[in-house]
Amino acid sequence: MDTEQRLNEVEIKLSYTEDLLDELNLTIYRQQEQIDALIRQVASLRQQSPDSGGAPRNPQDELPPHY
Repeated sequence: MDTEQRLNEVEIKLSYTEDLLDELNLTIYRQQEQIDALIRQVASLRQQSPDSGGAPRNPQDELPPHY
């Protein structure tokens, strides 16, 4: 009987472990989707950037209009 109880406990732990692994895999999948979307957004912003030539910017050009 002791062996049967131990086997049941191991099966329960295995079931919880499988559920956790599925949840972690889903989390990783979602995070990768977010990373891919952010990479696309950064690429799009780089294309829209007026100074994409890599020239150094003048900090005075970035001052708000009230200065």
